[in-house]
Amino acid sequence: MDDQLQPEKTPEILPLSATFTPQSLIAASLLVALLFVIGNAISGLPPKMSTNCRVLAAVYLFNRTRSKTKGNTFLLVGPPDAGKTAILSQLVYGQTLPTQASMQTNSGVASLSSKRSIRVVDVPGHARLRDQFQEYMPETKVIGFVVDANNVSRNAPAVAEHLHHILHALTSLPPSQHPPALVILAHKADLFKASSASGISSSTLAVNRVKAILERELEKRRASQSGGVNVEGLGEEGERTDMGGLECGEKEGSTFKFDEWEGGEITFIGTSVVSNFAGDEKGATAGLEPLWQCLEEFM
Repeated sequence: MDDQLQPEKTPEILPLSATFTPQSLIAASLLVALLFVIGNAISGLPPKMSTNCRVLAAVYLFNRTRSKTKGNTFLLVGPPDAGKTAILSQLVYGQTLPTQASMQTNSGVASLSSKRSIRVVDVPGHARLRDQFQEYMPETKVIGFVVDANNVSRNAPAVAEHLHHILHALTSLPPSQHPPALVILAHKADLFKASSASGISSSTLAVNRVKAILERELEKRRASQSGGVNVEGLGEEGERTDMGGLECGEKEGSTFKFDEWEGGEITFIGTSVVSNFAGDEKGATAGLEPLWQCLEEFM
């Protein structure tokens, strides 16, 4: 017996709205916004550039702009008693409050002269607490490593070991995460006596001292690691021997130099907190004015 033919089914026509899910609509909106931004960037580029070069340049400008706007935290790190909390107090409250060695994170909001607000976070320098800085890295724009320039030679190995942790963290960030700027603060620079004959300021003396001592100590750590020697004893407890972050791309036989560090540019400034107000609306002291200028630039 012949098979009976089945009547053909009329194809079901779905409404156009049913073909779009909320996820696809969001993705489409983001794509349109991205194309709009790139289109605006392309229109501002020189007309003689080829289309491919214009698109690549626009994408670069877009990513650069996005990276600059991400995060507004100034992260203060460094060994205990270096003056981190005093700096936070001046930046946030415009005055120096009585402080003691912090055992918990302090934070507050400061205002730049451009009316932008930044978050200032002070992480304790104790060896068991200092790694808390990792929690704030995603939203950090600038890291300020605070060093007591007056007595850095007394605890130089521990200070260098602490800084090594910061350098290692910066060089270990994923490529998708824009690294924050690193500023090393040679603090308590007012305790140095400037030489009127040489024309060298107290801030410059403090910076030169801190830079030279830390370069020497970090070179010791690098040499110990490259030679397979355990670096325990060069710093605090819980020392790891596999940390990177001290690469300089130098020639054979040369020593560690901040100016040649492969992780990026490192800025040194001399700072102090003294009762000498600059008279501006931030209430910053003259000793912190270089820091304010640095934050205006990087934030």
